[in-house]
Amino acid sequence: MEYIAARQAAVTAAVDSIDREPTAAELDAIEREMPVILAGVDLLDAQIITLDRIPSELDQRRIRRARRRVLAARRELANRLSSGEVA
Repeated sequence: MEYIAARQAAVTAAVDSIDREPTAAELDAIEREMPVILAGVDLLDAQIITLDRIPSELDQRRIRRARRRVLAARRELANRLSSGEVA
């Protein structure tokens, strides 16, 4: 029987890097993206509310507003990144 060995390094993280804390750059990136993350959570909340029933007009309005907030947060982040304001 012939064994086949991988010719490239493993793609999984090394054992010593599994329990590491986030770097300052990673924390900064999370902080920059926090408005998008929170808007996405609000959208999910609005969608979850309607899972077990037919959405009312109020539910539909809530979902539309949440979608607009997600798009606005994404647009604002993209504009800040493209203008070079945030590295």
